[in-house]
Amino acid sequence: MGQSLIDLLNVSKSFDNALVLDDLNLSVKENTFVTLLGPSGCGKTTTLRIIGGFEHADTGKIIFDGQDISSLPPNKRQLNTVFQKYALFTHMNIQENIAFGLKIKGKSKSYIDDKIKYALKLVNLDGYEKRSVDSLSGGQQQRIAIARAIVNEPRVLLLDEPLGALDLKLRQDMQYELIRLKNELGITFIYVTHDQEEALTMSDTIVVMNQGYIQQMGTPEQIYNEPENAFVADFIGESNIVPGIMLQDELVEIFGAKFACVDKGFGSHVPVDVVIRPEDIDLVPPEEGTLQGVCTHLIFKGVHYEMEVTTPNGFEWLIHSTDLCPVGKAVGLRVDPFDIQIMNKPTSEDEEAQGVNE
Repeated sequence: MGQSLIDLLNVSKSFDNALVLDDLNLSVKENTFVTLLGPSGCGKTTTLRIIGGFEHADTGKIIFDGQDISSLPPNKRQLNTVFQKYALFTHMNIQENIAFGLKIKGKSKSYIDDKIKYALKLVNLDGYEKRSVDSLSGGQQQRIAIARAIVNEPRVLLLDEPLGALDLKLRQDMQYELIRLKNELGITFIYVTHDQEEALTMSDTIVVMNQGYIQQMGTPEQIYNEPENAFVADFIGESNIVPGIMLQDELVEIFGAKFACVDKGFGSHVPVDVVIRPEDIDLVPPEEGTLQGVCTHLIFKGVHYEMEVTTPNGFEWLIHSTDLCPVGKAVGLRVDPFDIQIMNKPTSEDEEAQGVNE
């Protein structure tokens, strides 16, 4: 990993007296793929637009490679943005679209021609120079938008939900294309999405946001396997989030049953939240389970079965397994200690928004 290339320091932003970003601090290393992930209205697009210069922060600074660029216009920043609406010029052919930024910079015709060939090859659209924008599919238009950004040799590419308009298969193909491009070009990608799977697939670092705060920042594995609060656990993949009592280090009580875990330092007899992923629950004969229940729901999902097992207290456990458990069957639930994640309960709504989990 390289040095820190972009730093957002104490950035806040309001629209019509509604606070969208609250004292945000974020550091992006050079040559990494960073994804800002969160629900609609969490502040991720506003963050991207502030980095790009399309919005100005009310407070705070944007530092780019050691320089304060907070007041620089977008065209003076060493970055390019690819939006969800590709914003291609329909009255120009592909070649003219890609050349647009280079012509403004006064580059020579031979330089521009070389760059267009290089960019089209990079996005697997060789020979498309003379085609019209309207003749291209959504996925091809997206690639042209990326080619147009790449020819300007930005150090950072900002991408605002660029795959949102594509169908699932094309989205998945483009995800791999973007990873390949990032590796080949050696530039920093900052990517905005509300799609968890997209974030987990592509990112070196995921920044989970909610209500203007960063909830957690880490590798996809850290975010998925070690969520720091209930919001992150619930937002990234599916989770069973249940109340528990931390009896002592490495022992938690859930619905009256004692489960061994690996977490320490929560104290004794402390109320906690417990996260258990659906794929981490083993279904066993009732007498072998730590908790017992009855299978109340079953759906076949292709790779696995999705089941609900209701325990005597009425809680419906979500379980993913390749083994089928028919509805109505009594079953035991068993979880390995390593697959139980303990989190502090937030003590107030404000703490919950901030994702406090010290």
